[in-house]
Amino acid sequence: MIPKTIEECLSWLDSLEKFSIRPGLERMEYMMERLEHPHRRLKFIHVAGTNGKGSTCMFLHSMLRKAGHDTGLFTSPYIGSFQSRIQYNEEVISQESLLLLVQRLYPIVEEMKGTEAGEPTEFEVITTLAILYFATVTYPDIVIWETGLGGRWDSTNIVHPLASIITNVGFDHMNILGEDLPAIAREKAGIIKSGVPMITGEKKEEVLDVLLGTAKEKMAAPYRAGVEFRTHRYPAGAGEEMAEVFDYESIFGSFKGCTLHMIGEHQVENAATAIMALQVVNQYYALYVEEKHIMEGLWDASLPGRFEQISEKPTVLLDGAHNVEGMEALVKTLGDFYPGKKVSLVFSVLSDKKYVEMISMLAPHCSRVWATRGSHPRAASSEELADVFQSAAPNLTVYASENWQEALQEAIHTVTDEDVLLVAGSLYFISDVKKEWKVNRKAGE
Repeated sequence: MIPKTIEECLSWLDSLEKFSIRPGLERMEYMMERLEHPHRRLKFIHVAGTNGKGSTCMFLHSMLRKAGHDTGLFTSPYIGSFQSRIQYNEEVISQESLLLLVQRLYPIVEEMKGTEAGEPTEFEVITTLAILYFATVTYPDIVIWETGLGGRWDSTNIVHPLASIITNVGFDHMNILGEDLPAIAREKAGIIKSGVPMITGEKKEEVLDVLLGTAKEKMAAPYRAGVEFRTHRYPAGAGEEMAEVFDYESIFGSFKGCTLHMIGEHQVENAATAIMALQVVNQYYALYVEEKHIMEGLWDASLPGRFEQISEKPTVLLDGAHNVEGMEALVKTLGDFYPGKKVSLVFSVLSDKKYVEMISMLAPHCSRVWATRGSHPRAASSEELADVFQSAAPNLTVYASENWQEALQEAIHTVTDEDVLLVAGSLYFISDVKKEWKVNRKAGE
């Protein structure tokens, strides 16, 4: 039955298959055909990568908005409301628009059950909803378009973009994308299209070999960090106390004293990749963005759950580092901005992540740990995580709690105003914590 309320709409979306191992874009092509190819009426910048996709998308979105361009944004996963993954000019898709578009798409999804293509997955349907929203409701000048897991068979790869970005390639979702970096890189490189410029922040030679090989095959001009563009990062704390400051230089021009609210050397790399992409799009398609728009956009860009400070006394930080490379970036950022300071940690991670390696990196920087289980069905048990923390740092004080709300409250009531409390391990967990924090603030706690 066609959903008639927003509750029925969200329930129907949630009931769809979460992931299909059957490769191919046949189901996306079927839906696009039935909808008269709305994606062909839009301009995209396509963003893939293991880490940094969301941040790079936000930098792009913020700079384009400062330049006055009407901009669509599609990201995943989301922190906050479901609708926040589909935005237009900083506004999330309304419940009314979402319900109307679901009602339009529902009959097509139902008819697909009896076709060779088969029923689409949840992500394929959400991707189609985003395309419909941008092509039939909001009409943006350009859409910032983030992949889901991979690239080649990702449902977002139905589009033909102005530029393709691959932020980096690391070890994540190996059961789906491949067991080594070249294999994963081949999946990410699947977004590179014939004649479409490719921008990457990747520097690992074994990955670049794959990306550049694909770019050459597709006659896609490559723009590489450290070659066509580069940065000079100022020491942590330069200028504003909690800000990144860097100089940027590329074959198309340079900017001095770029500043970010988003903290970490990896964010400087993400910002530089975004600037290069805008310069490339301007060069090829005259989508003009001035220097002041770049500077203002970089400074205003923000993304929940990326070394996000939600309290000053005590300092409470949220970070969604959920793989080995993300944890490396988090540990380095802690060392840059809180040197020599031990942190208290509330930690939850999905059981299919390389959490032993992640914990071995983080444990030496902690004074106390509350190992807990987030609400996601795949979350690892608190006892298992506690054992790993204790093995990594035998003298570390570790608590195990299956109830993450209780673990969070205990940690908050234990730390002093001078302490640093870090909540980390999973973007799903961070999303839960942000909601809980907002509820408690409203309640006056």
